[in-house]
Amino acid sequence: MININIQNNIAVLGINVANQPMNVLNSESISALSEALEKVYGNSDVKGIILTSERPEFIAGADLKMILQNNGRAPEELFKLSMSLNTIFRKMETNGKPIVAAMNGTALGGGYEVCLACHHRVALNNPKSIIGLPEVTIGLLPGGGGTQRLPRMIGMEAAAPLLLEGKRVSPKDALTLGMVDQLADSPEEMLQKAVVWIEANPLAVQPWDEVDKKTGKIKARENFKVPGGNVLTPKGVQLMMGGTAMTLAKTQGNYPAPIEIMSCVYEGLLVNIDRGIVIEARHFVKVANSTVAKNLIRTTFFGLNEVNKGAGRPKTVPPTQINSIGILGAGMMGAGIAYVSALAGLKVVLKDTSLENAEKGKDYSRKLLQKGIERGKMTAEKAEQILTLIHTTDIYEPLQGVDLIIEAVFENPSLKASVTQEAEKFLREDGVFASNTSTLPITELAKATKKQENFIGIHFFSPVDKMQLVEIIVGKQTSEYALAMAMDYVKKIRKTPIVVNDSRGFYTSRVFSTYTSEGLELLKDGINPVVIENVAKQMGFPVGPLAVSDEVALDLAYKISHESVQAGVLSPDDTAYQISKQFTEMGRLGKKAKAGFYEYPDPSTGKKKYLWEGLSQLFPLNSIQSSAEEIKQRLFYRQVLETVKCFEEGVLRTPLDADLGSIFAWGFPAYLGGTLSFVDTVGIVTFVKECDRLADTYGERFRPTTQLREMAKANKGFY
Repeated sequence: MININIQNNIAVLGINVANQPMNVLNSESISALSEALEKVYGNSDVKGIILTSERPEFIAGADLKMILQNNGRAPEELFKLSMSLNTIFRKMETNGKPIVAAMNGTALGGGYEVCLACHHRVALNNPKSIIGLPEVTIGLLPGGGGTQRLPRMIGMEAAAPLLLEGKRVSPKDALTLGMVDQLADSPEEMLQKAVVWIEANPLAVQPWDEVDKKTGKIKARENFKVPGGNVLTPKGVQLMMGGTAMTLAKTQGNYPAPIEIMSCVYEGLLVNIDRGIVIEARHFVKVANSTVAKNLIRTTFFGLNEVNKGAGRPKTVPPTQINSIGILGAGMMGAGIAYVSALAGLKVVLKDTSLENAEKGKDYSRKLLQKGIERGKMTAEKAEQILTLIHTTDIYEPLQGVDLIIEAVFENPSLKASVTQEAEKFLREDGVFASNTSTLPITELAKATKKQENFIGIHFFSPVDKMQLVEIIVGKQTSEYALAMAMDYVKKIRKTPIVVNDSRGFYTSRVFSTYTSEGLELLKDGINPVVIENVAKQMGFPVGPLAVSDEVALDLAYKISHESVQAGVLSPDDTAYQISKQFTEMGRLGKKAKAGFYEYPDPSTGKKKYLWEGLSQLFPLNSIQSSAEEIKQRLFYRQVLETVKCFEEGVLRTPLDADLGSIFAWGFPAYLGGTLSFVDTVGIVTFVKECDRLADTYGERFRPTTQLREMAKANKGFY
């Protein structure tokens, strides 16, 4: 696991955690690292140590299973874990022999904390490598001294985004920030630079340490001056106050880790490094066993990795070949799909009713690629290569032989049927046809094709280039082969797939609509619209239900709900249907019309959007206003209960698809783990009891299902 190679009195320790997909810190590798270091400490012939990796990455981080063992470890165990790791790190710093981290690849979390405990850091200049402390993104904080060493090394201001946002950087940017000391262009040069530094620094002491004049041993320095100012200097106080305010504003207090990190930095930098590490360990224990951390780790780390590896893909179908794709419709969605497909190296045929429209769709890619060039993330040559992959057309013939066709035309069943029949004949013999519809049942759309088994839904979210999720919808006739190809395509364009079964609105559109719908119910009940919007943002949603209704467009909401009324699945008395109808008839269609629930001043005035004053006439305020907590309950429980119904009806295949879909499709708060994790977070018994209370107060839309009641009796959640 740790191979020791001593040459010219310098020990090179090569890390190789062979029983894991990549190098990670776990109980075995930590123990092996400690043993290897002790061997070379005790070797009087060794004058310096180089830590490197025998695998492409340096160390990808700590094994989270070690932290969440058996769904959580006792506080004393977590404290011991943090302190035992720091005991090894402090011995590295104070052993008297210089230690260099030869970072040949990615170093994240605990992996970078190993580097911080070294006296010098040489990184291989590989733009694909990433360096950072991303623990905050999964509800944790660095538990191996990261909150103490990094600010002491580069200053509080530079360390803030790395600690509080989990910002990850390239080796080149890490050098600029001071996170590494040198770059090398080859592994050989990296090791050579490490050797040169060791030869020049026979006694290495960290800036926060000093040599005891009496004993000659290295110890923690008292009154260490932090680069850029200590916490009690005017600048330090300003940074801490401003940082705390900004962190609270951004997290709304829903995520404890960023505030705990601020506390770690403030408290830890008031004392020496040894006491600072103890302070960090105590805060680490506090967040590691929090519900937020468990939810984030289960859903957005383990769950996300599982899905991205193809958890929902049929195992019996071999990998499919996808080299070319046809896209029908060059509007916003079609243009976005063309861009991400070409970016992944696929040949794209972008078809619209006119060549002019198709070229406008290609312009979307041109603009995004130009931005990439301006930001230094792409060369002009690479951008041109990507653009040449997009062939625009106004006829169907160039689609001949493509592997996959995705229609992205207007949400009109007749139009979709027409373009499907025209384009299908040009698809390769075993190719797959997909619809990018957001609401229309796939089984019905498939009837326009000759091979219903090769028809599937691939629902993208706007803007396609930024939204990570893709909802794949399986119709009644859809084959496993079609599902496999759809998933292979989504993997190729580096998106995250969830797989759901066919139904009106599928999963994401159906449940998302309950968020906006309950917002309108609150408005109808006379709740102050300002409060509705602000409470929703406090809950962790990107925008309030009224604002997002404007974004989606009220005439589109009316059209979709009208179709549901026509189909007999929605009552004509439905509040959202009635309000969207009313606003559509008034011409207040939302943001696109610059008039909806909000007013949209001309951008040149510098004024931001504001809630329309006419709302007070249409929806007079109730003399008794609901509490913020009650508003939260209504908005949360409505979405979660609809998700439960999707799961019980078989629309959702797994709880994980529900959770990931809710977080990445419409921004359900990640700290709750997703819509079904919400039930487990509050407890199934509490959830059912609260549903009944809400149903008795506001209507049957909140009434829990029979299956939920049975689960509550057995005290059994979804996980």
